[in-house]
Amino acid sequence: MTEIGRPTTAHTVRLGDEGSVLLDWAGVTDVGKRRAHNEDSFIAKSPLFVVADGMGGHSAGDVASDAVVTRLDAAASGDFFDTDSLEKALRLATDDIEVAAVGTELGVGTTVTGAILTKDGDAPYFTIFNVGDSRVYMLDSDVLRQVTVDHSVVQEMVQAGMLHPDDAESHPDSNVITKAIGFGAEPSPDYWRVPARPGLRLLICSDGLTKELNPRAIATLLGANASSEAAAQALVTAAVAAGGRDNVTAVVVDVRGARRAHEADATLPTDQVPRL
Repeated sequence: MTEIGRPTTAHTVRLGDEGSVLLDWAGVTDVGKRRAHNEDSFIAKSPLFVVADGMGGHSAGDVASDAVVTRLDAAASGDFFDTDSLEKALRLATDDIEVAAVGTELGVGTTVTGAILTKDGDAPYFTIFNVGDSRVYMLDSDVLRQVTVDHSVVQEMVQAGMLHPDDAESHPDSNVITKAIGFGAEPSPDYWRVPARPGLRLLICSDGLTKELNPRAIATLLGANASSEAAAQALVTAAVAAGGRDNVTAVVVDVRGARRAHEADATLPTDQVPRL
C-alpha cells in the first residue's frame, strides 16, 4: 500500500494572468476486516487524484498498485497533466509489474482510476480515466453520478440486459474484471471530461467501498461532510463498518472556487458527462 499526498485545503492553481481554480482534497485507505494486506494505493496531490487496487495476492498486488501511483507521480512536473503523459506512465508501470510477476502462476495486475487536472485554454477540466472496476463519482448540484464504467463481466451482462444492476454486486462473477494494468496487456484507459467548476465534488474509490455502500449511502455521506478529509474518512469508516470485505480507499476532491468559471460552465450540460 502506497499513499502519495496529504490532505490539503485552499490549493490555488493558476490558469493564466487572470484565472485560477481553488481545490481541496484528501485520501483515506483501510485494510478492511478480512484482508491481511492492503493492496490499494492512491495519489491525492494536484494535478493527480488516483486510486489503484492491486491484484495478485499478498505483496504482489501491492507492488502492482505501487508501480502505477509511483510512475504517475514521477511523471507529474507541473500544475496540469495530460493523457499522453498518463499513458506513458502506465506503460512504464506495466513493465515494472511484469518484472514483479516473474515466477507467479496467475500474474500480477491492478485497476487504476482517477481524475487528472487539465486545461483547455484558460478553462480548467478534470479528465477522468478508468481501467478496471474502481470508480469515479461526481457530486454536482446535490446529484450523484457515476462517471466511469466498470470493465467487468457483470457490467457487460448489465449492458446486454442479462443482469439487473441491483443484482450485480451479489453475482458470483462480481470480482471478475475484463481490463487491468499488468498481465502483459497494453494500457487502454477510457476517458471522460468534467469542467472544474465551483461546487463540484469528485470521489475516486476502490471497489472495496462500492461493494459495501450503495449510491444512496455514498451520496448521503458526501453531502453530510463539508470537508474533503471528513468526507473521505466517513466513507471509508462506513464501508469497513458495513462489512469491510476488501481493502477500502477513497479520495475526495472539491472545487471550492474558480475565476473564469463561466467558461467551464458553458461547455457541459448539467445532465451529461462527455466521453472522450
